[in-house]
Amino acid sequence: MSYLPSAALVLVGLGLVTVFVVRLLRGAGRVRSAAGAARSAFGDRAGLLRARSAALRVAVAERVPSAKRDETGGQR
Repeated sequence: MSYLPSAALVLVGLGLVTVFVVRLLRGAGRVRSAAGAARSAFGDRAGLLRARSAALRVAVAERVPSAKRDETGGQR
C-alpha cells in the first residue's frame, strides 16, 4: 500500500502536464493565426506599393523624353 501515494502523485503530475500542453498548443494556434493575418496584411501592402511604384515609373517614362524612343513611344 505504500505505492498508492506515489501512484497518486504520478497521476496528478500527468494531469498537470496534460493541462500545460493543451494550453501551450492553444496559445501556439493563436500565435500562428495572428502571424498569418500579419503576413497577409504586409503582403497586401507590399503589393500596393509595387503597383504604385510601377505606375510612377510609367508616369515618369511618359513625361521624360528618352533617346531610345521615337515619336510613337516605341523602341527604335
